[in-house]
Amino acid sequence: MELSNAQRAEVLVHALPYIQKYYNKIIVVKYGGNAMINEELKEAVMGDIVLLSLIGVKVVLVHGGGPEINEMLNKIGKESKFVDGLRVTDEETMDIVQMVLAGKINKNLVSLLQNKGGKSIGLCGMDGRLIQAKQLDKRLGYVGEIVDINEDPILDVLEKGYIPVISTVGCDEQGNAYNINADTAASRIAGKLKAESLISMTDISGILMDKDDPKSLISEVNVSEAPQLVQDGIISGGMIPKVECCIDAIRRGVHRVFIIDGRIPHSILIETMTDEGIGTMFV
Repeated sequence: MELSNAQRAEVLVHALPYIQKYYNKIIVVKYGGNAMINEELKEAVMGDIVLLSLIGVKVVLVHGGGPEINEMLNKIGKESKFVDGLRVTDEETMDIVQMVLAGKINKNLVSLLQNKGGKSIGLCGMDGRLIQAKQLDKRLGYVGEIVDINEDPILDVLEKGYIPVISTVGCDEQGNAYNINADTAASRIAGKLKAESLISMTDISGILMDKDDPKSLISEVNVSEAPQLVQDGIISGGMIPKVECCIDAIRRGVHRVFIIDGRIPHSILIETMTDEGIGTMFV
């Protein structure tokens, strides 16, 4: 649908209060799911992030990369093993994780942002001891639990007008690398930065009262209501740890946390720059 110039102007005027609300504020975007695999969606997400950056929003992009790690492990004939839903990461697997996350994926995203006209710098959790970690469980090998976040490298990059793109590889005091869950990392980073918002991109439309009915979306959840929603089975399975990360971010000082459907083009802009929104907001 072609918009007239008057309609374009109206759209911009409508967006003004939201631009003012987020101007010079930090938004952390946890990037994953289908939006990371589908090339068209990837282009749209990168365009949205560049647009937000150019209107004065300080965007921090935190990414995982499970499917690409699986693909690389398959190529070398290494079987993925999981314990309680977490990948068992031996030394060889950790080398692959580091190579794929901090190398291929991270630099591809930096390149995409720059092709869209943005300024971007790739970081991994080992840079400047950004994500300080320790071993989570001996059975899991090099899977890390976050001990602390050093926000200084992120703030330095933001101050220079760049978009930091962070891959979730952490390290301990001995320099051992650890695979860190991207939802957890995004939550802790957003909390340490006292971000205005954390936006978690997923492959579902948000929290649904009825998982089979997309129209039953719960648009707002108070953190005090979440335990009851888990007890009632409305929040279940893989959504439980995601929701726990959302709650943790709120308790660490993030003003608003959103779970949005990354399969919808421009979902970040719809959530931040309109009064409708499309996902579930935690307050």
